[in-house]
Amino acid sequence: MKFILGKKLKMSQIWKNDKVIPVTMIKAGPITVTQIKTKEKDGYEAAQIGFDLSKKKINKPLTGHLKNLGNFKCLKEFRIKNSELKIGDILDINQFQEGEKVKVSGLSKGRGFQGVVKRHGFFGGPQTHGQKNRLRAPGSIGSTAPQRVMPGRKMAGRMGSERVTVKNLEIATIDREKNILMLRGAVPGTKETILEIRKI
Repeated sequence: MKFILGKKLKMSQIWKNDKVIPVTMIKAGPITVTQIKTKEKDGYEAAQIGFDLSKKKINKPLTGHLKNLGNFKCLKEFRIKNSELKIGDILDINQFQEGEKVKVSGLSKGRGFQGVVKRHGFFGGPQTHGQKNRLRAPGSIGSTAPQRVMPGRKMAGRMGSERVTVKNLEIATIDREKNILMLRGAVPGTKETILEIRKI
């Protein structure tokens, strides 16, 4: 299983075969294996990965956990089976090739408290025929019988900052010297968002 962590830089476009391709530029790796979890000891198989070295001091438990490995801003787990990885192994962008399909997971942009029109795509009410200030209102939210709002009703509320996965993104090109991965299309999150990239 090929996987790596990356930081979203920006969106751009490149020329390829006389066509303009929209791409997202991601600073991917290198990543360091900081822990191997086994079924016997932890109940499942996974590899913990460290990404983005930091000069800041880290707390005492992490100092022992990351001894001789470095201080990382981000630690993530990838579920893998029958892996030959060992603590201290370094993985970089060279495991990927142009044209491969990957899936990318990350936190979407936070949009704060939003109404039903933006959050759920409601049409809203009419502006005419005796109504006023009802264009973006939710309308009726319940029925007569239960005399309460049923769970799961689509209403206004907090939107965004959720884990989103986008599948079947093509690797348009790779800048191996700068560790930059260019994926065709858009990925979740804002600039500096940490992304999980897996080969499908």
